[in-house]
Amino acid sequence: MKNIAIFASGSGSNFQAIVDAVQTGELAAHISLLVCDKPEAYVIHRARAANIPSFVFRAKEYPSKEDFEKEIARVLSRHNVEWIVLAGYMRLIGATLLKQYEGRIVNIHPSLLPEFPGKDAIGQALAAKARWSGVTIHYVDEGMDTGPIIVQERTPIEENETRESLQQKIQAIEHKLYPSILKMLLTIGDGKHDEKARTY
Repeated sequence: MKNIAIFASGSGSNFQAIVDAVQTGELAAHISLLVCDKPEAYVIHRARAANIPSFVFRAKEYPSKEDFEKEIARVLSRHNVEWIVLAGYMRLIGATLLKQYEGRIVNIHPSLLPEFPGKDAIGQALAAKARWSGVTIHYVDEGMDTGPIIVQERTPIEENETRESLQQKIQAIEHKLYPSILKMLLTIGDGKHDEKARTY
């Protein structure tokens, strides 16, 4: 059973979906740690309710990204974390963590990448009058949502679609897809060495 850390910055609905999958036995993993860069984020309460330890920090209190990532890396090592799972973490992962966890950092994004990377992907899709949106799960590299794609699932954008309705549709996909793909990845192993994971 692999030890994973979940990184999140907000309400933590995907965090909760992963917790639920672990608790029901759908996902054979041990959530060793929540890492959160927003001390006011609701995801911290979710972690507390699930008896999952948290490392919470403010980036501005560190001299540099390298400094806070070095501290994160030390905490991850203490918890024997093997994989990093990003679930609404609103910071780019830097060189320190990319090197230590090469091929073992995954992210979920609410668009069909490479379309609409970065913040507010749902708003971007609506503004562009796109016909389709969806969910992408990908490995993380040094860019913004540019890592190798593992899987995508799409959903149509209706003519009367609102931000709220599209977000609900996307989250419904995310909450089922992410635990199932994590199950596959943790079974296969290091994504850097297994191309089958990327073409699943």
